[in-house]
Amino acid sequence: MTTAALDSVIAASLADAGYSDVLAYDPVSGFRLLDRPDGAPGDADRVFAALGLTASNGVAPAGIDLFGATLERLVRSDGPPLALIADFASRLIVRSDALSPAEHQVFTRALVLSQAARARPVGPNRAPLFNTVIWIVDKEGDLPDWLTIDNPRLRHIPVSPPDRGVRRALAPHLVRTLPGAKTAAADVLRDAEDVLVDDTEGLLLMDLNAITQLARAEAVEVGEIGDAVRRYKVGVTEDAWKQIEREKIRDGATFISRRVIGQAHAVTHMLDIVKRAATGVSGAKRGGRPRGVAFLAGPTGVGKTELAKTITELLFGDESAYIRFDMSEFSAEQADQRLIGAPPGYVGYDVGGELTNAIREKPFSVVLFDEIEKAHPRILDKFLQILDDGVLTSGRGDRVYFSEALIVFTSNLGIYASDASGTRVANVTPDQPFAEVQARVRGEIESHFKLVLNRPEILNRIGENIIVFDFIRPEVAEQIFEAMLAAILRDAADAGYQLTLAPIAQSTLRDLCVSDLANGGRGIRNKLEAHLINPLARALFETEGEGRFVIEALEAGVTTSLVMRPA
Repeated sequence: MTTAALDSVIAASLADAGYSDVLAYDPVSGFRLLDRPDGAPGDADRVFAALGLTASNGVAPAGIDLFGATLERLVRSDGPPLALIADFASRLIVRSDALSPAEHQVFTRALVLSQAARARPVGPNRAPLFNTVIWIVDKEGDLPDWLTIDNPRLRHIPVSPPDRGVRRALAPHLVRTLPGAKTAAADVLRDAEDVLVDDTEGLLLMDLNAITQLARAEAVEVGEIGDAVRRYKVGVTEDAWKQIEREKIRDGATFISRRVIGQAHAVTHMLDIVKRAATGVSGAKRGGRPRGVAFLAGPTGVGKTELAKTITELLFGDESAYIRFDMSEFSAEQADQRLIGAPPGYVGYDVGGELTNAIREKPFSVVLFDEIEKAHPRILDKFLQILDDGVLTSGRGDRVYFSEALIVFTSNLGIYASDASGTRVANVTPDQPFAEVQARVRGEIESHFKLVLNRPEILNRIGENIIVFDFIRPEVAEQIFEAMLAAILRDAADAGYQLTLAPIAQSTLRDLCVSDLANGGRGIRNKLEAHLINPLARALFETEGEGRFVIEALEAGVTTSLVMRPA
């Protein structure tokens, strides 16, 4: 399979159409005359002289001002039909929505010339040909919109990335240049070709060449070409998932259960997702999809967000290393621009999107979308792209890959439902067994995505990874209370206060904290703050300094007070 530069392909097509000479221009080198398809050089001196250009070694340097003047001479030329390919035209201007005077002058001249240009019959068939200017840009929006919109003399011709057939034709040639290809079995080579074709959807041929160059430079064997594709896409040399200490994951249940109490089934399921990601058996690597996806549902305060934080700490050693988005902030229709960035011409275009920027900086991440049901339905289309293809296109046109990310959604869907009159009523209650809670919550989630949002495909991408959390049951509430109390006493000890609670005081505090579990573990924490931390801070503030103290009793009221004495 042979490849050719785009300008050479265009020049050959123009020659077939009857053009005698084709020039190319780029902002760095200036003008040059392209060779004819038969390999014969054009008469550069004649063409340059006709356009008023001074050439040296076949190249006529020209800045934007001279480019504009040459544009006019070319369009108005009466000689044999000429064509000009303005390559890298996106770089002619700094910002299409804020042109400098020189930039504005050039494109205003181009607009006027496009309307003034006239075709003339050429050749034996008297075909009408213009002196043509071809602008090669990254995106249509790179040129001023007033030049391109409603201009019948300027046609937008998109050049799509190579399709599967083109990639399939090129793959065998590239694969055979990889380390180990000469001695590899035929089936290994076929598998490598399949991976190269499947995993490079949306990439250019030069990207495929760059991937194989990367593989050769870093000694990536032919059977591991998928790893070279991953490195090229995300810009990370090492597979961070393979760097995770397996012993940490193996002991993950014990580690997580110290902070997420009473949700053993959720912890096990989440660890299974992490283990699939770490071992690479999830199938996500092949398609470029995220390494793992989890949808955590259940009542408030039961540990959904805490589980995401703890998984992050397990993987990174720092619970704050996750990327979190509160989806209640994305309820407006245009909120997707915050995630992926504003399009060209809009405020914030240069800043980029919060999500796309974060993933480009940290492709190996836990990404938490909190309370997903509060996001605008338009946002859900972006999630579908992430779950399906593992890629988002930012407002600036950059492709951002999620193939190394662990995606976690949390939701309170299914806890409440609407009755026949539209009134919001409890769908599940703490007195129901967990199996019933799980079935009811799952049913309501399916109904919401299928009937309310009309997005059943999102549920299909999540699959069996909807993890329903149980209510905080009384016996679990006792464990949470004990763990939180122990943490408070440790914090006090770190501050220099050795505290002991008398049995009667601890019993009173426990009753105050676990009597109402409507808000789950978060409610227990809030009550500990109201009935222990606040009155304790008041009491300690009045002491002479550090020391040992015994809390003998709690007196609950409008504000709780402590009976405390030095130990």
